[in-house]
Amino acid sequence: MIAFLARKGTGPVARMLYTARWPGAILAAVLALGAPAHADYASIAELRDGDMRKLNFHDAPRPLPEAIMLDPEDGEHPLADWQGQWVILNFWATWCAPCRHEMPALDALQAAFADQGVAVLPLATGRNPLPGVRRFYEETGLQHLPILRDPTQGIARAMGVLGLPVTLVITPEGEEIARMTGDADWASPSAMAIVQALVDSRD
Repeated sequence: MIAFLARKGTGPVARMLYTARWPGAILAAVLALGAPAHADYASIAELRDGDMRKLNFHDAPRPLPEAIMLDPEDGEHPLADWQGQWVILNFWATWCAPCRHEMPALDALQAAFADQGVAVLPLATGRNPLPGVRRFYEETGLQHLPILRDPTQGIARAMGVLGLPVTLVITPEGEEIARMTGDADWASPSAMAIVQALVDSRD
């Protein structure tokens, strides 16, 4: 098939294969054609302002371990359920004051991007009695965020979360591209611009 395409010389695939004179180059060309178009994360990082400067973009996307989150009824939800969407995964706890402070902003972020392929997932990690989680949601007026739990801290440990809050930005392919340690105003113009740029990068 490769020889046929190169011989015919039609289309971008054939042109790439024709100019690839070594097997390794041919393989790289084929893989590049099948890979998703990654955003220019360096340019998106320039949108950081204020406390969003704490959001550190990685040099390359990082694979994540399998993660099974629990809902209030102990139903299991693999992180892979959200593949195809941008995921803002926030590790938090009811006893963590900075976590509680930023949750309304995360709720506003989810409301703003609910129909644009963005899922904001707060993950209560460690000892967080469910009644306390529900009460916090009710008292804070959180309407757009699911209740998800990591009671054994297994997911937090596997993802290298050492303190709270920690927020991961995950691509639609399920890879981590950025991480923030500490709280932030996720409803700020800077945060909104960053998420919008990520969404637009896949249009």
